[in-house]
Amino acid sequence: MVYAVKGLQGEEKMDSEPPTKRAHVDHQTIQLKSYKGSPLELKCINTIRTLAADMVQKANSGHPGAPMGCAPMAHLLWSAAAAGGAGRNHSASSPEWWNRDRFVLSNGHACALQYVMLHLSGYEDCSMEQLKNFRQVGSATPGHPENFCTKGVEVCTGPLGQGISNAVGMAIAAKHLGATYNVPDFPNIISSKTYVICGDGCLQEGITSEASSLAGHLGLGDLMVLYDDNHITIDGDTDIAFTEDVKMRYEAYGWQVLTVDDVANGLDDLRAAIEEGKKMTDKPTLIKVRTDIGYGSPNKQGSASSHGAPLGPTEIEAVKSRLYGMDPKKSFFVDEDVAAYYKEQAEEGDKARVEWEANFAKYKEAHPDKAAEVERRFNNELAEGVFDDLPTFVFGKDKAMATRKFSEACINAVAPKVPELVGGSADLTGSNCCAIKGAGDFQKNTPEGRMVRFGVREHAMAAICNGMFSYGGMRPFCATFLQFAGYALGAMRCSALSKFGVIYIMTHDSIGLGEDGPTHQPVEMLESLRSMPNMNVVRAADANEMAAAYQIALKSVNTPTVICCTRGTVAPLEHSSRDKAMKGGYTVIQEEGEGAPDLILVATGSEVWRCVDAAKALQSEHSIRTRVVSIPCQEIFLDQDEGYRRSVLPGNVPTLSVEASSEYGWHRFSHAQIGVTRFGMSGPLEQLFIKFGFGAENIASKGKELVEFYKKLDGNVPDLNARPTFVNFKSSEGDH
Repeated sequence: MVYAVKGLQGEEKMDSEPPTKRAHVDHQTIQLKSYKGSPLELKCINTIRTLAADMVQKANSGHPGAPMGCAPMAHLLWSAAAAGGAGRNHSASSPEWWNRDRFVLSNGHACALQYVMLHLSGYEDCSMEQLKNFRQVGSATPGHPENFCTKGVEVCTGPLGQGISNAVGMAIAAKHLGATYNVPDFPNIISSKTYVICGDGCLQEGITSEASSLAGHLGLGDLMVLYDDNHITIDGDTDIAFTEDVKMRYEAYGWQVLTVDDVANGLDDLRAAIEEGKKMTDKPTLIKVRTDIGYGSPNKQGSASSHGAPLGPTEIEAVKSRLYGMDPKKSFFVDEDVAAYYKEQAEEGDKARVEWEANFAKYKEAHPDKAAEVERRFNNELAEGVFDDLPTFVFGKDKAMATRKFSEACINAVAPKVPELVGGSADLTGSNCCAIKGAGDFQKNTPEGRMVRFGVREHAMAAICNGMFSYGGMRPFCATFLQFAGYALGAMRCSALSKFGVIYIMTHDSIGLGEDGPTHQPVEMLESLRSMPNMNVVRAADANEMAAAYQIALKSVNTPTVICCTRGTVAPLEHSSRDKAMKGGYTVIQEEGEGAPDLILVATGSEVWRCVDAAKALQSEHSIRTRVVSIPCQEIFLDQDEGYRRSVLPGNVPTLSVEASSEYGWHRFSHAQIGVTRFGMSGPLEQLFIKFGFGAENIASKGKELVEFYKKLDGNVPDLNARPTFVNFKSSEGDH
């Protein structure tokens, strides 16, 4: 008789012996015998695998496969050099140590791996209890890494490609800060490396190509990426969509590329590759590591089925029965020898931090000015008098210009006192007017430069700025046309989510950019950005409001700011005010006479001066007492107390909003809107403004119609403020 039995990986084999008479197969012994390394090393790696699988199983949600395949890489990255590891410097007792080596899990769905390593290394946020609370409301172990939630997590990863692109920014920051503050007698004040684990999905995202290309150009030798080459995506084998030669691709970018074919049976090849990567000083390194997703799972190893779902209790028990040192009956278990090993590695990290702190104390004595400045920068403190030199527009004396020119004046007014202001444009420096005079370019051989030439790489540009901010000591800015924020939106959303105060300078902010036409003219972009939580969008009407925009941006450490600028000239405003603009909105032209106005025109940017002209016509020609309100930043205006908001916009006075953008979002401020309800057109900007209804004559006409409309209703003007505001989020202790 012939019996069908299962092999080690679930394949069916034929056997002449009945199952009850077959010799017992000790899979753990087989694994240990085939492993080229110490039993403790293998046991540590298997502990990582099973803890990750347990987390996903208990949550009944998550991604066990990648952590199980990547466990050998993680083991080396969290092991000290003395123990044969990468020697990555980090400190569980001081997670924000400035000179720590950064780690980014770019394939953030594999976050169970990172939480396990943080737990084993003694990070407080990742206690065993938190591992058991994986993906639960209020836990410190959310479904993808969140920097504001878990100490030891540098950036929010999950949208694939963001993490590796952030890492490029971290490497830029480290190189720039090192060039700025290291001195011959203290060459390692800032000397950190950046390590990344990424997967096939990250390499398929376009943002990764943009960032990797720039990293190669800049020769970021302290950047090392371990590529989890497991050949599996959600839809199946990568052969269905991703067959390029990754090695040749990255070599073409200017990277050193090393290949490791096996980490399941020993780590010597990966150790050697990491050491070779650390020696490379003028190229980033990609180590292409062949792994098996779901390693150890008899029925799911190497299969997409292990990617995004729990393995199941029976399968996890089978995994533990096959992996050396594991007990199939125990869950969330770390044996004493494994715990002791990782405790020892963590102590090595703390030792490195203590040595660095002692060295920094000596640096502080020898170079007090440099030490004070680097401390200020990492503490997110602004220098004294930063805003003293911001320009003030003098009506009747100073020249009218485009607000992008006012932005240029502002960035150069603050830059000498804000050396942490580092960034650049997506190949539009002249058009964006964002060059810092005398700053020099950040290039491979001039890392002290402050101007980063991002090239035509909008998405990576924003993500790189997130990485620079995350590193610390930097206030990155980047610039492009407002319409091309659409290319960068994924990374801009991560800025807001991560609480990174990145400064976005977005010029050519309406149909007023003119002849380039509707492909370049933003319509929906302002409202898209305004609808994003924790994002300040500032559209200044003149030089004074632009000065307020920069003051808002630099003070908003935990909120990104989008500074929107015109291409065309704006007429001067007699009563504009930086101090009032800091409130987000204010009355720029007061109505004549006593009592409430007959009409309010509320606008932003290049439409404000047009409203001023319309208000004058309404008063002189129709005796309609008109107030003009400028709201450069809706978000900050809405943060003011109700009394102030009502003093500017009472709500029960006919109010007309005027903005050369989408009408959406203005209904809470106005009874009627003049906005853009279709795509733009190519043509001279003043002709376009007239055609789309933004000339003073049409504004006045529509304002008059609005007043007459409510007169016909016996003056019953709906009070826009007379409505309840509900707080629906049920906050509790531990919310992030």
